Amino acid sequence: MNEKISEDVVGQEKSEEQAEGTASDAGPLGLDIGTTNIVVAENNGKKIKATKELNAFFSIPYSNLIKRTLVKDGVSFCNKDGNLYIIGSCAEEFATMYGADTRRPVESGLLNPKEEECIEVIKAIMDTVIRKPHQRGETICFSVPGEPLDRSTSIVFHESVIRMHLQSMGFSPLSVNEGLAVVLSELAGTNFTGIGISIGGGMCNICFSYLSVPVITYSIQKGGDYIDTMVASAVGLPATKVKLLKEEELDLSGKPKNKIETALHIYYDELFSILLQSLERVMGTSDKMPRISKDIPIVLSGGSVIPKGCREKFGKAVRDIDLPIKVSDIRIAEKPLYATAKGSLKMAMEEVGA
Repeated sequence: MNEKISEDVVGQEKSEEQAEGTASDAGPLGLDIGTTNIVVAENNGKKIKATKELNAFFSIPYSNLIKRTLVKDGVSFCNKDGNLYIIGSCAEEFATMYGADTRRPVESGLLNPKEEECIEVIKAIMDTVIRKPHQRGETICFSVPGEPLDRSTSIVFHESVIRMHLQSMGFSPLSVNEGLAVVLSELAGTNFTGIGISIGGGMCNICFSYLSVPVITYSIQKGGDYIDTMVASAVGLPATKVKLLKEEELDLSGKPKNKIETALHIYYDELFSILLQSLERVMGTSDKMPRISKDIPIVLSGGSVIPKGCREKFGKAVRDIDLPIKVSDIRIAEKPLYATAKGSLKMAMEEVGA
């Protein structure tokens, strides 16, 4: 019943290929701690292999019978204070059965202050998806959000909790900005110059990178969950149901066919407008902007950009703002769900000289 999703993400550039016969489970790791998913990337011969697990949980009352049944069926859970906390993909299945929403250890990109169990749960999910190091001190690079634009919250606590748990597992962790990780994953062809935007469940992370240097980094605490919540409120459905419809059926390239699609179009437009207005304001007022004669690309990643027509809708919104640089093109990451983990892995490989 419990199933983590693994796949080969993409072939690497020749300079990053490993030698023939290198073990697929050796070497550094890249880690994406997202609001919706936790993704781990590692070398698998000439490709990068990524493993994904849902970053969610659902609690049910404890009983010995239920516990034994969950163990027998391979369902991941943790036990605390008379409750069983179903973690990962199975949490969504239990939530659907109960007609409720899953609970999140991470909200708006950071550890969820509304959930007392958030630290125990995220550690348990990380333990299920991250392999043990072959030797103490093995390098793992994990993504961290940019500081929220309104500065009402800080990433320090979130980053420190993740770092300490990775150290307790025997890793030597280092962090990388999430938007920069997207640039490292997708913009080798422009020498890592461009704008990387990760539109995840809880946040939009933005990085303007010049020759791999993160010139501007920040985040806004709205993302796919915001769309789901607002649409759910408008049409009277659970947010979990809206999320499934968005991921499996939504087509932003055509006219909406019903009330739910209409609401999804409206709130995608709103999110893109908020994001790009923030980019216009931040880049337009920054004293760090280099003089660039060439047009630069924008690359989008994250689960929220998967629906068909997302690139075109975003491109239309770009035409409504005035940036201090010219945009050459807008791209969707080759594998939007895995780009941050892949970029984190590339950073880890650079650190160890792999």
